[in-house]
Amino acid sequence: MKKVSLVLSVVSIIATAVLYVLFFTSKSDKPAAAASDAAAVEAAKGAIVYVQIDSLFNQYDMASDLKSELESKASAIQKDLEKKGRAFENDVKSFQDQVQKGLLTRSQAETMQNDLQTRQNELQNYQLQKQQEMAEEETVMLNKVMNAIQEYVKKYNAEHQYAIILTTSAASTTVLDGDAGLDITAEMIEGLNQEYISTRNSK
Repeated sequence: MKKVSLVLSVVSIIATAVLYVLFFTSKSDKPAAAASDAAAVEAAKGAIVYVQIDSLFNQYDMASDLKSELESKASAIQKDLEKKGRAFENDVKSFQDQVQKGLLTRSQAETMQNDLQTRQNELQNYQLQKQQEMAEEETVMLNKVMNAIQEYVKKYNAEHQYAIILTTSAASTTVLDGDAGLDITAEMIEGLNQEYISTRNSK
């Protein structure tokens, strides 16, 4: 039990921070080294192994699907904000044009100006609201990915019984160097994707 807790703790603490950075900044990464590398020695029971979390994230189908879903929502919100913004700008220009041409009484101009100010405040509040909603959705999606990885690590290590599973990435070099046989990234990606695809197809 303590061994499982240690494995999950190491994976969780390091990977969560890295995933947050990777979620929107990651680009297509080269495939992780094949587990069958002839020069590699397969990790034995009780070994300390490691996972390249950036490669894992970039090649994990669940993460890719959730990222695409979030990007689509963000794009739709951006288009909606731009549409509302253009409509507001047009109304402001129309108001200014009417004032310059003397087409409004002072009372009408004050009323329209107050209405425009109210709309501007509402538009700003709407933008802040959508930003907060997207930030919450991003956090939830990152938690879903991290939870799926942690749950898989439990099952994976129950079978392989490694002493510690570390994570490393370009941003956090926990593992400076190591035998290729201790790199279980490719095996983890394959297992995670098989599990995810099976779950997705069963829905």
